[in-house]
Amino acid sequence: MTVPALALTAPVGPADAPLVVLGPSLGTSTILWDDVVPLLADRFRVTAWDLPGHGASAPAEDAFTVGELADAVADAAPDAAFLYSGVSLGGATGLELALRHGSRVRAAAILASGAQLGDPAAWADRAAQARTQSTSSLIIGSAQRWFAPDSMARRPEISGRLLHALQDADDDSYARCCEALAAYDVRDRLGEIAVPILAVWGAADAVAPEAKAEKIARGVQHGASARIDDAGHLPPAEQPEETARMLRAFFDRVIEEEAA
Repeated sequence: MTVPALALTAPVGPADAPLVVLGPSLGTSTILWDDVVPLLADRFRVTAWDLPGHGASAPAEDAFTVGELADAVADAAPDAAFLYSGVSLGGATGLELALRHGSRVRAAAILASGAQLGDPAAWADRAAQARTQSTSSLIIGSAQRWFAPDSMARRPEISGRLLHALQDADDDSYARCCEALAAYDVRDRLGEIAVPILAVWGAADAVAPEAKAEKIARGVQHGASARIDDAGHLPPAEQPEETARMLRAFFDRVIEEEAA
């Protein structure tokens, strides 16, 4: 495997509770989920992971695919079976987890993501910019893509922390994530996904709008979709209460159906 071992936060919540694994968006870190974790941890045992070269994870030394990221998450997850939610690249990783490790994924909530994301040429350009000008050069563009118009003013602390996480990300690892996204496309494989899937979009998200979520929900065997208002591309940071409410309802329904 070309993906280094991924860093996961120490699980928070009751020791015997169902495990929830949370995945990040490109350029962010586990900070993305900081305000959601406490809203889940009374009912679930919650951990979050960092992308290579982001947060606490070691930098990447080689190219990798989104599928290999999914393999690394599966290797790092402390339980044999778990519930999953991820944002953007973390959401794409969730679809690959469902394809490659479906026996371990009880259900997956795919936030602000798609079965294919962006234009390969644009990803190549962004990878080159990260390598030559550093991730600091991406802050303004990322802030514009990430947040709904009022999110930064409404939640300035976490918005600032996320932009600092982007600045602190390893330039080459960020670029390799871009290259992984350029090659990522599971649109023709959605019908193979048998685990329950919830596809969620932010109402103000131009990166992964409603059509991306609906394609996932309609393409998988057991899919549903939902919208989070007043959110752009990072719903857990912009609307943590609504994100947590949606995840709790989805995961509880899955657990109830498993027990029936």
